[in-house]
Amino acid sequence: MAGHSKWANIKHKKAKSDAKKGKLFAKLIKEIIVAAKVGGGDSAINARLRTAVEKAKCENVPGENIERAIKRGIGELEGANYEEFFYEGYASGGVAVLVSVATDNRNRAASDVRYAFAKCGGRFGESGSVAWMFESRGLFTFDIDYISEDRLMEIAIEAGADDVATNIEDKIYEVYTSPVDFHRVKELFDKEKLKYNLAEISMIPKTSVHVEGSEARQVLRLMDELEDLDDVQNVFANFDVSPDDIEEVA
Repeated sequence: MAGHSKWANIKHKKAKSDAKKGKLFAKLIKEIIVAAKVGGGDSAINARLRTAVEKAKCENVPGENIERAIKRGIGELEGANYEEFFYEGYASGGVAVLVSVATDNRNRAASDVRYAFAKCGGRFGESGSVAWMFESRGLFTFDIDYISEDRLMEIAIEAGADDVATNIEDKIYEVYTSPVDFHRVKELFDKEKLKYNLAEISMIPKTSVHVEGSEARQVLRLMDELEDLDDVQNVFANFDVSPDDIEEVA
């Protein structure tokens, strides 16, 4: 799976403007609302909610905003009724794209996502057209210079991780877990005071497609366009690009 977390790594490296930060806060709050609606407001037994709250705290979302979002999710406060689902399609070069949406207006979401694909040289797909190419996995990344591979492997195996991969191009280690083991692994990493760059449950592609030049730039523009939509929570894709192409778009 080495290298298959490309978009997650790119997003982590990009600096966020104030506008982008505001959009991130909105997406984090929406995820808390949906997680609480689906699994209840107790993060001790709702793993998805626990993940959402931890991520919001890491991004400095105020505690009172988090509490209000949980109350909205469980119906104690009024608010929009969000549905969650995936849109699927292809970017330039045959790159598979999976778009996670949480919206109170399906027509608006579909129109916006379809337009983004068309604008950036992609193709909106039918349900099931690319979802089979991805699987839900826990993902952690660490800087190569931060910890030795042997030490990380030792801790990861003890915690119950599935795999540790070295991503030479991005200069990181990638630790993969099953979704159910994600929090157990994270708790041990935290106990060992390990500093990870990224910790999330993601949709990891089973294979990757290399794109370069104009195709790579179109793929990255599509990812940015989709991420910028208010109804879109996450975007997953199976592309691999060179650092030079990333720099041209970033």
